[in-house]
Amino acid sequence: MTGGTDGHAEDQGRVYQASGDQHINEHHHYGGGGPAPGGPDSVRRPAVGRSPVVLRDRNEVMERLRASVEAERGGEVYVLHGMGGSGKTAVACALFQEIADEQDRVALWVNAADRASLRGGMLAVAADRGAGDGELLAARNGLRPAADLVWRYLDRSAEPWLLVLDNADEPEILRDGSWLRTSPRGVVLVTTRRAAARWWPGAELQHIGVLPREDAALVLCDLAPDSGTPEQAAQIADRLGRLPLALTLAGGFLSHQVLDPWTMDAYGHHLDGDERVQLIDRGADALSGPDPRHLVGLTWQLTLDTFEARGLPEGAMLLRLLARFAAEPLPLSLLNHADINNVLPQARTETALRALLDQSLSEVVDLAGARCVQSHGVLLDSVRAATSVDLLPALDTTAVRLLDAAVPRVPDAGPYDPQLRLLVPHVLTLVRRIGEPLAAADALAVATRLSVALHRTGDYLSAWETSRTAADLAQRLLGQDDRLVLAARSRTGRALFRLGRYAEAESVLCDVRAMQERLFRADDLDTLDTSYGLQLVLGNLGRREESLALLRTVVTGRQTTLGPAHPLTLRARASLLEMLPASEVVTEEDGALLSLPSECARLLGPDHTVTLGAGHNHAWALYLLGRFDEADEEIRLVADAYVRRFGPEYPIVLAARQLFSRTRSALGHMDVGIELMADVVARRERGLGPGHPFTVASRRLLDEYRSGRWHPPQPSGG
Repeated sequence: MTGGTDGHAEDQGRVYQASGDQHINEHHHYGGGGPAPGGPDSVRRPAVGRSPVVLRDRNEVMERLRASVEAERGGEVYVLHGMGGSGKTAVACALFQEIADEQDRVALWVNAADRASLRGGMLAVAADRGAGDGELLAARNGLRPAADLVWRYLDRSAEPWLLVLDNADEPEILRDGSWLRTSPRGVVLVTTRRAAARWWPGAELQHIGVLPREDAALVLCDLAPDSGTPEQAAQIADRLGRLPLALTLAGGFLSHQVLDPWTMDAYGHHLDGDERVQLIDRGADALSGPDPRHLVGLTWQLTLDTFEARGLPEGAMLLRLLARFAAEPLPLSLLNHADINNVLPQARTETALRALLDQSLSEVVDLAGARCVQSHGVLLDSVRAATSVDLLPALDTTAVRLLDAAVPRVPDAGPYDPQLRLLVPHVLTLVRRIGEPLAAADALAVATRLSVALHRTGDYLSAWETSRTAADLAQRLLGQDDRLVLAARSRTGRALFRLGRYAEAESVLCDVRAMQERLFRADDLDTLDTSYGLQLVLGNLGRREESLALLRTVVTGRQTTLGPAHPLTLRARASLLEMLPASEVVTEEDGALLSLPSECARLLGPDHTVTLGAGHNHAWALYLLGRFDEADEEIRLVADAYVRRFGPEYPIVLAARQLFSRTRSALGHMDVGIELMADVVARRERGLGPGHPFTVASRRLLDEYRSGRWHPPQPSGG
């Protein structure tokens, strides 16, 4: 479809054997509470919230890493692996800071914990290395291979670089998109818990283990110098398994006791006296067990018990609430909402959060323009495992409500919003973990609405992944015939259509529609919504008669169920302006269809998305009718409004400018029409790729202009 509103689719190095484990530790401090100078930067600064001040026992691994990033070298991958909390990120952060501060090499940092974060970070790397907005938009929307784009710009980088892929604990994510490659222009450093060599072919593997006893004791002495002797610190370190993260938390606990300071002996007495920490007493040997997370969890539980004893139960409850979400940055704005009163007073949330920060249980990070709270995954796993089952219903309900409040109630079209993507891992984690059907249904509803919001900002790939994953997870508890599961499947089909995967979209939407008709009837709102998505697919497959027939059923059904003034009804009627032949537009609804834009403006306002879409399709109908002056003026106004709303590269903007080129040419301004179409072709080639059907159609139209073979439609009355 090339007239009115187009359908818009959317390896290696060497291996060496270390003579022994590398032992490191991470020391932390907090600054003044504000962002670092220059503001947050997701690829030019480590996304770790705070940088390590001191690393212990890191000389050998740091020397090897420094040598790898000499100016003459490149093309290698280094993998730091070890259990959670061992300080892999601290080593990477220290090297990153050295490169950023002292060398003529660019340092780039990407969070590789999940698909969305990895894709978003790598595309930010491509932007840093010079990729244009159109290419980035196309890659973000799944219309061209994102990894190829990123590595093309990394290979072309004017400066050598260090690329850190942090928290790559699911290496299949890197493999699926071919994100991990080598380049002569730079060095890649990966941090991960996954040590199997099969995940890292050709890479240099380096294990990051626990600290030697002396260094572990020094960590506690550095953080809490007045709490005890080095030997007392060594005894505590043994009981903590000499894990850097546990030592940091213990040292932070000891250093923050003001009213009733604890000594290391007192801390050790609590460890010895609490049978829950017997595993910790085994020391480093116990860390080789099958589930070492329970070991450090006991240390954190001691801190939570102190919250309770000191009259701050909200600190423990806030951490239990955070443990219901994913171990990813969570926007702080979620916690500043009245629904949190269900588990802790909103007025005490600030105090509770500061307690977590003071005790090194959480950190504040800046990501995608949002201030977020993040806690270590091992910590959250331990807290979640220790949470009483009696608390789970309230915690899960509150988590769902907080996410529900963060997602737009009625998602509207708009420019790409990276903060929406931050919510994806959290809502999917809730759908995965909740075991009660009603709460799971609520979480699925939020996930589906988030998918809609992502879809309407043009992030079609994230929209597809969110709705598809949520439906798969919820189906196990709710069943495949559940209304909400089917609604999520329907959104999956809609996203597939925008990604240009028409055959898959048709299959999904046909199956969902058939089930909805059987369960809820053909005039049910969910069935009608799926039917509307299906007619878009059929129209782009060239089956216009089927598409038009289905569209008419949607218009009739929505008029009956929602009323004639509802935005969804008006949107369906506006689609008739695009789908109907010119001969039928003038007679449809006794001629009233041609006055739809003014009706939308009266009912919804002149800047409403549906009003703009109606104007776009109305201009197309006028163009087919040969009323070129009227069509030219209307589409010019619509195109200008689109640019203000969405930016110049947005697909619907290019569709409007393509129609504008037609009206200009039809009025005899062929030079302007050619100039407009050349711009559309160039932008579509950058954004969609040269082989995309929309690009091909635009190039064909431009060729017709230039060759003189193009002719405007003949007037057909009206």
